Amino acid sequence: MLGIVTRNAYCQFLLSSQTNYTLTYFADHTTQFSHDAPTRYLRNDRITSKQIWQQSKKDIVLSPNGFIIFDDSVLDKNHSRQIELVYKQYSGNEHRVINGIGLINCVYVNSDTGEFWVIDYRIYDPKTDGKDKHQHVAEMLQGCFEKCLVGELEFKGVLMDTWYATTKLMLLIHRSGHLFYCPIQKNRKVSQSVGAEKYKYQPADSLDWSIEELDFGKRVHVNEFPAGFELKMFRIVAKNGDTELVVTNDESSLDTEAVQTMCGYRWKVEQFHREVKQVTGIEACQCRKARAQKNHIGCALLVWQFLKRRAKECFTTVYALKQGLLDNYMTNELKSPSIRFTA
Repeated sequence: MLGIVTRNAYCQFLLSSQTNYTLTYFADHTTQFSHDAPTRYLRNDRITSKQIWQQSKKDIVLSPNGFIIFDDSVLDKNHSRQIELVYKQYSGNEHRVINGIGLINCVYVNSDTGEFWVIDYRIYDPKTDGKDKHQHVAEMLQGCFEKCLVGELEFKGVLMDTWYATTKLMLLIHRSGHLFYCPIQKNRKVSQSVGAEKYKYQPADSLDWSIEELDFGKRVHVNEFPAGFELKMFRIVAKNGDTELVVTNDESSLDTEAVQTMCGYRWKVEQFHREVKQVTGIEACQCRKARAQKNHIGCALLVWQFLKRRAKECFTTVYALKQGLLDNYMTNELKSPSIRFTA
């Protein structure tokens, strides 16, 4: 009698497969399940972000110097026309607008060790829930604050890119008692007339900087913030010459180098996006229904968490673990080829 595909069985498939993650490929390589069993599983399970957090709790190493980072990634469905959850979105990877599923992620980074874990996520689907990406981030932020109150989470500050550096989100972070370090658009209106009765605004990239301000930042009022609410702004120049303007509510004696180091942790979320796409097949599901897509994405995140845990235990990387699955195959094929070459 053929069995029923379970969550563990599907996750094992995503873990074991190297390049092909279709349900047909799964069914063709097992005698345990019927061909339609994987499809039934994806349509009937219900993986949520809470289950991702329950797994992360087992592994996460908290630090008072930790950061939570928010960013989104577009799962490429550019050749799809019938899949639910697919919207036209700008892909930073493709540098253009594509058809894809928007995945908004919350990643925790331990800045003492450099380790990182995904602790929450949302799927962008405004036609169903009416929420934009900023609302999803606000929800996840609130969830992080609640975890802090019960001792499940600890972090120093919040990092985001310019898309999420809105007045509403920055004020939400500030009122929670946490710090933020956010790059702003170069044309964002700011005022140097701190403490004046009336602010005189100008584009952020048009400000003049003294040598001292380049080293230790300058106080500004950002347009749309409450009167008297001042931030410190830093001008960070990358090695390639690109300039980034970062604002923070951190009142400590920061210098530009320290802010640049903290903002550098944002790269961890990009590392997460790259890893989860390359080792789990998170973009590969061809199912049309939203529920199936959501369950596939949830399973892919569970597989990434598992690989991350095993990689730490084995002092290696998720890539080495994934590719290492082929080692026995190559050893056996070179010893006794199933297809022997002859000239």
